[in-house]
Amino acid sequence: MKSFRTELEQESSDVGKALVEKDILELEQKIHEFHAGTIDEERFRTLRLARGVYGQRQTGVQMVRIKIPYGKLNARQLNRIADVSDKFSTGKLHITTRQDIQIHHVSLDRTPELWEELEKDAITLREACGNTVRNITASSLSGIDNSEAFDVRPYADAVFKYFLRNPICQEMGRKIKIAFSNSSADTALTFMHDIGFIAELRNDAHGFKVLVAGGLGSQSRQADVLYDFLPAERIIPVTEAILRLFELNGERSNRMKARLKFWVRDIGIERFKALMEEELKSVPNMKIFIPFEEIIPDKPLLNDSFVLKSDDQFAFHQWKAANVFSQKQEGLYAIGVKVRLGDFSSVQARTLAEVVEKYSGNELTLTIDQNLIIRHVSENQLARFYDLLRKLELADHGFGTSQDITACPGTDTCNLGIANSTSLSKELEQVITHEYPHYQPDDRFSIKISGCMNSCGQHMIASIGFQGMSIRTRDKRVLPAVQVLLGGGNRGNGVGRFADKVIKIPGKRAPEALRWILNAFESSGLDDFLEYYDQHGERYFYDLLKPLANIDEVKEEEFIDWGQQELYKKEIGVGECAGVVIDLVSTLFKESEEKLELAQLALDANGYADAMYHAYSSVINTSKALLLSEKKRTNSHAAIIEQFQEVFVDSEELKIPLDFKELALRHKNVKASAQAAKTYLNDSITFYKSIVNYRAASIQDNELVKA
Repeated sequence: MKSFRTELEQESSDVGKALVEKDILELEQKIHEFHAGTIDEERFRTLRLARGVYGQRQTGVQMVRIKIPYGKLNARQLNRIADVSDKFSTGKLHITTRQDIQIHHVSLDRTPELWEELEKDAITLREACGNTVRNITASSLSGIDNSEAFDVRPYADAVFKYFLRNPICQEMGRKIKIAFSNSSADTALTFMHDIGFIAELRNDAHGFKVLVAGGLGSQSRQADVLYDFLPAERIIPVTEAILRLFELNGERSNRMKARLKFWVRDIGIERFKALMEEELKSVPNMKIFIPFEEIIPDKPLLNDSFVLKSDDQFAFHQWKAANVFSQKQEGLYAIGVKVRLGDFSSVQARTLAEVVEKYSGNELTLTIDQNLIIRHVSENQLARFYDLLRKLELADHGFGTSQDITACPGTDTCNLGIANSTSLSKELEQVITHEYPHYQPDDRFSIKISGCMNSCGQHMIASIGFQGMSIRTRDKRVLPAVQVLLGGGNRGNGVGRFADKVIKIPGKRAPEALRWILNAFESSGLDDFLEYYDQHGERYFYDLLKPLANIDEVKEEEFIDWGQQELYKKEIGVGECAGVVIDLVSTLFKESEEKLELAQLALDANGYADAMYHAYSSVINTSKALLLSEKKRTNSHAAIIEQFQEVFVDSEELKIPLDFKELALRHKNVKASAQAAKTYLNDSITFYKSIVNYRAASIQDNELVKA
């Protein structure tokens, strides 16, 4: 039985290289078509998003999101990203809360060349954005954690490879986010993901607690438990069944209701389980065995001693106590590097890469808190790393503590940003650093900031969260504001708590709000902020902060957002988190042709399941095109099938030499094989030609009637 989809086992294989080259050439071709006006803007957006190219707030430039599965990088890859940032951007790198790296201010025309450069070191942009399976995240300490059940990264890697370019998840109704936690502590926060896996050992067998349909945003939802324990060989088939169900039934018209969490909420978890068990019968393999091999670090090339100056010893020991962790591998240590706001430079990246390659296991991990972890450092090299990090201004204490604030880019670059979350973060960090220094070495609370409701800064799960908003004063002027949220956190074992939306205040008053909250917390004598919050409740904190919400008298400087010089102006661009396609009949017919071509290519490469899924996609697009030509709109693939059957087949308006419903659902009911794939492709071509001919005849008849 195959371990992974054959053509995607290795990006470095000949087949993998051919797929990458085809991807890059296709992006370049579509950019030319877009400039020439021969491809619709919305259709082009969908394509480039699936290639990691995202429009940003500034006109004429793009943000490029680089997909780093479970945050694992070696020195060569980090050097490559630094080189790309210098060549195509500004020399700045940004770590996201999904263990990706983003670079900004990239010319659209140069994105194919940028991608080609990254692929030289097996780094991809594919499906980093758009309605796809996004980056697979995992516990940052997986593989070195003393308390873990096992290293989840081999499983995260297998899921990443299996679904990369997989036809079942290229143009879903919305994105899917997947996370792997290595223990019941749930440090990957599976409870807020579409699909989450928590590692468990039973009778020495690897398996996972599986959660489904969680999410953040304006309507956050706790994920439901799908399986208490699922053997490791079933995680890919189960994930595929979930994605197939979502592809068929997921909402596509109303983007605000299109996430998996809304559909599961509406039908209930028991109904979803029943549908999924039925769907599993259509999945090509009920079990896919994933070889478990510990990811062994490269041996350091050098191990010579390094001695700090005596004047630096005290600071070194303070840093070591705060930022260094012992690994489960005896004699090795991990270093937590606090990267403020996730922003660092290509110069810092290259220097880090050089020393990591020489003196540790040649591995870095990006964390979901926008930080870095250096792994596999021997004790006698810790002083060397401290000296280096201090020179790079990356030796701040507070990694993973109350002072380590998470924030999205906000209005710096994001189209959807309402507030300048990065500048606010700096102000709040100053409050903690200078006024509450005793909180720096501990993690009694977390602070997270998002520039809008989408929660890219994860404010909904913060002890103390801030969300960018705006307020209108009585004289109709617009004031930058924040929603203060309290009480979020991670309970462990797949259970989270979402913060309460306590009160909205002018943004410039956020530091004062933080002071009031912390002063009240200190007076309680408690060590746990969430315990303190639960004792008092939302109403207490609303009353506490209510004076800060009074806007009867507003100072002029409060109309200027943090980090800005000009008066605040609420400007929200078009969000590109989903990249919805405009439903044009001609565009859909063209897409149907492309799907048929992809089906033929997959068939030629012996990818029979992929060929059948591409054929299915062509049938759906063709059916949708004809429905739209008759002013019929649908909100899911299932609805397209039902409505096409009713409007055109049952009414005998259209005669086709096939059983339509059988054709549309054949990929679910017929096991993939060479003959099945070939027959399905031929029948899909026949269907497509029948519909195109019918459409052409209808247009001709209408023209005759008008004449």
